[in-house]
Amino acid sequence: MQLQQLAYFVAVAETRHFTRAAERVHVAQPSLSQQIKALERELGADLFSRARGNITLTDAGEALLPLAKRILADTDTARHEVQELAQLRRGRVRLGATPSLCTGLLPTVLRAYHRQYPGIRLLVEEGGSRDLVRELASGSLDLALIILPLQSTDPALATTELLHEDLVVVSAASEPAPVASPRIRIEDLRDLPLVMFRRGYDLREFTVGECRAAGFEPTLAVEGGEMDAVLGFVEAGLGVAVLPTMVADRRDSVRVTPFAGPGLHRTIGLAHRKDVEPPRAARELRRILLDYLGHAAETGSLPPGTRPARA
Repeated sequence: MQLQQLAYFVAVAETRHFTRAAERVHVAQPSLSQQIKALERELGADLFSRARGNITLTDAGEALLPLAKRILADTDTARHEVQELAQLRRGRVRLGATPSLCTGLLPTVLRAYHRQYPGIRLLVEEGGSRDLVRELASGSLDLALIILPLQSTDPALATTELLHEDLVVVSAASEPAPVASPRIRIEDLRDLPLVMFRRGYDLREFTVGECRAAGFEPTLAVEGGEMDAVLGFVEAGLGVAVLPTMVADRRDSVRVTPFAGPGLHRTIGLAHRKDVEPPRAARELRRILLDYLGHAAETGSLPPGTRPARA
């Protein structure tokens, strides 16, 4: 089995078309077809069903696809690791992070990293924790800042708790306060229209889960947005939203109402695969992140609404 054959197989599996797959990998279509057939002979099973011109994966193809993607991703990672020059003068880091962390925590950390290692390319993938966990498992990311605990525990991932993060209710500053008191209870959301994130966002699952635990189904005024869209809908007065303090405090056009004790919180963690040591450039990013958080905790300069996970 050759890496080239696996690359051809993945291209066909993703395009469901031999000609388009050949164009993607820059090879003649007959050569690609021959390599796929050779791979099938070696494995002793057909990988594609070619009935009436429709290309679909067989059961064997479905089983091979995630493994092939992981092998190719790991090979790519190994290539970049070996090609790094001394003193980390070049390389790359593939980092995943939830949307709130991309705006509230990462800019300061990435600036410090870039100043120390200007030759390292930083590739940031923004998404929900479930999506980022899948990207880590497939080898598409080196590190990811996610929300813990994992919704679906993956024993192949190593996680480190970093911060506890307070959640608050945000509403339009131009509209009346959502409640008369300075603090809001989760039960108060029963009668308030909510602006809700798209499916896959951790905050969506968390907010809906807390409402259901309190005995009611939330009323959604608008749903399906990303972070900026949700804030925009709130600013327009369409409803309220549950957000991290570190994001909410950055907008003068919204009112921030904290939850009554014990409040709503979540835990931010750093994750990577157990079976593959992150590349050197990624390990340096992890070090700089941990150093920044340690110094920020000592000086009281952590992002708003966060505190060390050990506290």
